[in-house]
Amino acid sequence: MPRAAFPATARLRQSAEFRAVFANGRKFVSPGFVVIAAEGSAGQARLGLALAKRRIARAVERNRVKRVLRESFRLHRADLAPIDVVVLARSLTSTMSNAALFDQLEALWPQLDRVATSPATRSPSDSR
Repeated sequence: MPRAAFPATARLRQSAEFRAVFANGRKFVSPGFVVIAAEGSAGQARLGLALAKRRIARAVERNRVKRVLRESFRLHRADLAPIDVVVLARSLTSTMSNAALFDQLEALWPQLDRVATSPATRSPSDSR
């Protein structure tokens, strides 16, 4: 079984990378998260977190949610297409248990494969 690591190369770090995902990405919504995903240029799935203090007021809760997100992504990264993913928190996120957050993410990760094969990301020469 391959090792499920989360190296620095699997993270979105520059503001330009976040802007590209916001500008070109598709949105997926669950009760706890808004996930925006766009085709990536790095050849592997990468994760960016944007958890606003307005949505999750306490730092302890923000850090807990970030840990859950990183762990879930780390476990599913090998199965994902080469996409860039930005996760935003919703207002209910801080009140949810870790198990509920993991369950929502389990349902979201397979949906993201549609980003790599969606018609919106094809070039005009690929039209049918």
